[in-house]
Amino acid sequence: MDSWRQFKATPNSRDTRSHLSGSDAEALACSYLETQGLKLIQRNFRTRRGEIDLIMQDQQTLVFVEVRFRRSERFGSAEESITPQKCGRLTAAGLAYMQRQHYNNDTVARFDAVAIKPDSSSDSGFALNWVRHILG
Repeated sequence: MDSWRQFKATPNSRDTRSHLSGSDAEALACSYLETQGLKLIQRNFRTRRGEIDLIMQDQQTLVFVEVRFRRSERFGSAEESITPQKCGRLTAAGLAYMQRQHYNNDTVARFDAVAIKPDSSSDSGFALNWVRHILG
């Protein structure tokens, strides 16, 4: 799971070495995933059941992406912050999205995460870890 990659995109935030706003982190993750061949469908899908940061297309697969940023690992890594409760909310939100958009039972979908942490050796000041299939 430790496949951190430096990424050169620069977020909009002025204090890039230690802090990203939620939208800056999502923009950084989206830009990275687009360089990997995914296409953005929607940002910040909200339902009373939960929220999905990014919804993307990876060839024929619908991908729901959770973006996590941690300034430090003092209280755990960004990946560790994705709890079973969070996974339940992601699943409910993903199902709600698929119902609203009238996807059928043949639709292939997965849940991924992009974890972001400061990295002073990177041009952008951040390293990203794209974790596929976070729900197993």
